[in-house]
Amino acid sequence: MNQSNKKNKEFIKNVGVNYFLQESPKNWFEKNTNFEQEETNLANINKLNKIKNIIENIRKYPSELKKSANNLVVFDGSLNAKVIFVGEAPGKEEDEQGLPFVGRAGQLLNKMLKAINLKREEVYITNVVNWRPPNNRTPTDREILEFLPFLQQQIDTINPNYIFLLGNVATKAILSSPLSLAKLRGKWHEYESLKLNKKIYTIASYHPAFLLRSPQHKKASWEDLQMLQKKLKNEE
Repeated sequence: MNQSNKKNKEFIKNVGVNYFLQESPKNWFEKNTNFEQEETNLANINKLNKIKNIIENIRKYPSELKKSANNLVVFDGSLNAKVIFVGEAPGKEEDEQGLPFVGRAGQLLNKMLKAINLKREEVYITNVVNWRPPNNRTPTDREILEFLPFLQQQIDTINPNYIFLLGNVATKAILSSPLSLAKLRGKWHEYESLKLNKKIYTIASYHPAFLLRSPQHKKASWEDLQMLQKKLKNEE
């Protein structure tokens, strides 16, 4: 299977139109219990594509980042996710592949998810900034503010129950607190969306890239993950 066909198949799976992938004929007279979910997925992918198109063609400051980047990086994972994981910005591998968290930090994130019985394809993964900053530098406050509306639109589209913030940039963007990450982590906060008319439980924790450099903080990160796991179990 060539790369183009593989991407098309992954797109179809993400949208939820599973009957296109079936080997046997579809009985269209059967009641399709997944129809409403598939319809929602199609609506969501259309919204997300619109967001991607706006970022791609924006003419303001973020276009400066576009000049040094290879690919736009918006999201990966499920359109029906209960949890959104928000990172900082794409790195080298992410910029090359056009997907968030696919490098060493992404491999660690996958292990972190597995540790609390989650799969990558069950959650929604994105970043605050969607173009790779030159030399992987930290996004500026101006860049964070420029991209923040697109992150908020993604949250409104997915409508999660929980947001898990990975690192200082994501925490600054969503919680808008002057406190340090060390003081904000380990407790639940609330993100309020005016469009959703609901408050979303939010937790701030360390970025996987930071954990690779400073493994002594893995214990604290594990405690944060367990808080999320407990919330999810209570929903069962």
